Amino acid sequence: MSIQWFPGHMHLTRKAIGERVKEIDVVIEMLDARLPGSSANPLMAELTSGRPTLKVLNKQDMADPARTALWLAHYNAQPNTQAIALDASNTAPARAIIDACHHLAPRRGGMVKPMRVLICGIPNVGKSTLINTLKGKRAAKTGDEAGVTRTESRIALADDFYLYDTPGMLWPRIVVPESGFNLAASGAVGKNAYDEQEVAYELLALLKADYPALLEARYKLGRAPEAYAQAHEEELIEAIGRQRGALAGGGKVNMQKAAELVIADFRALHIGRITLETPEQFGRWMKAGLKSDADRAERKKSLREQGLISPERKAKAPKPAKPR
Repeated sequence: MSIQWFPGHMHLTRKAIGERVKEIDVVIEMLDARLPGSSANPLMAELTSGRPTLKVLNKQDMADPARTALWLAHYNAQPNTQAIALDASNTAPARAIIDACHHLAPRRGGMVKPMRVLICGIPNVGKSTLINTLKGKRAAKTGDEAGVTRTESRIALADDFYLYDTPGMLWPRIVVPESGFNLAASGAVGKNAYDEQEVAYELLALLKADYPALLEARYKLGRAPEAYAQAHEEELIEAIGRQRGALAGGGKVNMQKAAELVIADFRALHIGRITLETPEQFGRWMKAGLKSDADRAERKKSLREQGLISPERKAKAPKPAKPR
């Protein structure tokens, strides 16, 4: 199963960022600390035109601290980039963002050259919560689902510091399958774009390999860590559903309800502090995904040259709206 979700307002956001970035000094990209690679939008490097970038690994209180350290080192080693980790609801670390922006653009500041910052990220990554924390009041809408913010807004954090908030945006096609599942597990993808059982199976495949002790502590299945590693994901879902009372008629496990339960437990931190990927793992996934995507494009080209599929059509420009 390939998970894709790029509703119409995200296309408009992409265009808006491309225009806004022309007058921006620093770009803040909010990442989910539980999936720092998968939540980094590959379009941003293209759209932000090499602007200084602050990577904010948000929700660090929900992530594995050891893996967060690996990701901070990974991003801080990149040129023109700084990375910090925080919990957006905590005022003190959140204010460190302003200092980091001044470090990345030291010549900006003051009324003559106010700092202009664009903040962006995937849906449900915590941008609005962070903005409200920085502002000290409810300046942006928040919600525990993807797609709450729909329009750009400008917020003055100080007389010489302007923050431009943008709606959460994914990218038109996710070429790394593992990223699609991780994004769905985190809540960054709309519910109509994925199957809960498949996402729960993929989530458990990662958890049984890296966090078997946390699984046992949460679900108390009476299994040793090596037993989790050897169990099939469908078997684990069934055992968890039976243990937690997710039953259908005749004593059978309601697999859909059990899958939803596992995903909800991950999102609510009931299983524990978890990071679904390391920089090394994500690098492997990306390499494989890009190769698969290139092979796919080559196959399509070959079929097109053989006349077995229709030539690719160019998208038509939208018609201008009629005046009212």
